[in-house]
Amino acid sequence: MAYDCGFEKENNWFRYRSAAIIVEEGCVLFAGNERENYYYSIGGGVHMNETAEDAVIREVFEETGVHYEVDRLAVIHENFFDGDGSLDGLSCHEVAFYFLMKPRGTKELNSNSYTGGFKENMYWIPIEALDKHVAYPTFMKEYLAKMPKEIVHIVTNEREE
Repeated sequence: MAYDCGFEKENNWFRYRSAAIIVEEGCVLFAGNERENYYYSIGGGVHMNETAEDAVIREVFEETGVHYEVDRLAVIHENFFDGDGSLDGLSCHEVAFYFLMKPRGTKELNSNSYTGGFKENMYWIPIEALDKHVAYPTFMKEYLAKMPKEIVHIVTNEREE
């Protein structure tokens, strides 16, 4: 059994996550499910003794049913937020490595993914329309517009004060 690098203590939740930025034909891939009222990036918890790069390759395949290759590490994201849905009532802190994946030239997927017992659906959202959706991480549209070549460090604090 593999264990994610993360923990919960009292009302605090922490996770080390690896995520993918997958762009095809002017659209970026996000996931969603019937439990959450927002879209989220493809990815998940890094397992103990697993590299972030190995984790993103595994997670992308688990969620999309397709083998994508890593292009490069793009973003290191420190995210602080108040949990909702499955994390309701928790003060959350997540450190995520976002990898830009190499395009395949097609949006065809073979997804049969579930999270927490809920079917995950994959959504290709046009980059120019991304701000019309509730999608996390919130920095994605701005990042994709600039697409810097160097690794970017982003800190987001979405906790209610």
